[in-house]
Amino acid sequence: MEEVGTLASIDKLDVSILRALTENARAGIAELSAELGVSRNTVQSRIQRLHQAGILVGFRPIIDLSAVGMPVEALISIEMDQRRLPAIVQGLGKLPEVLEVKIQAGREDLLVHVAISSLEALQVLTSKIVEIDGVRKTTSTFSVSTP
Repeated sequence: MEEVGTLASIDKLDVSILRALTENARAGIAELSAELGVSRNTVQSRIQRLHQAGILVGFRPIIDLSAVGMPVEALISIEMDQRRLPAIVQGLGKLPEVLEVKIQAGREDLLVHVAISSLEALQVLTSKIVEIDGVRKTTSTFSVSTP
């Protein structure tokens, strides 16, 4: 893997390793080695280099939100007073339904990924978000499925 400035390049084997880990993050070095047809040392050194280059930053569980009573996922766009960003992010962090907050460019300033039990719960959550000082407007879209 070659470093160019702060960018790292990856090759087909790196992509194959990342794809295999995306499908099964719990796969061991031996399993990946057999699946990809390369030595264990090669897989291990590639994963280590991907970590060191900041390309592979960790492994996370994939949670079935329906199984924990949160079958509805929504994206809430927020227009806000940008001077209040830290307080708004802190307020969003206190809401257990909030999974992720992204700062974005465009008409809306934040994009908030939430998981909720129902559309009625989305309405209640949106009201709580609007009550955070500095939030001007929200727009919600909800997911029907993830193919």
